[in-house]
Amino acid sequence: MFSLLKTIIWIVGSIVVASFILGYFGYEVNIKYFTQSKLKCQEEIKKCSQEVLKQGTSNAKCDFQCVNPKLIIKKKK
Repeated sequence: MFSLLKTIIWIVGSIVVASFILGYFGYEVNIKYFTQSKLKCQEEIKKCSQEVLKQGTSNAKCDFQCVNPKLIIKKKK
């Protein structure tokens, strides 16, 4: 039990330190990106499901790469 609590404290501490380091070098975490990419992913899944229904599973080409990690951390303006 103690090691679990200790691990959680280390993880939270690491996140706090990382956020200060990012801020120092002029970067920030784009929190809005996750809500925006959720809508984009839902649209992609809807298109893909329609394509699967039309062409079958062997011919459908779906791209499920909805999240771009390069846009999560961005340079401050």
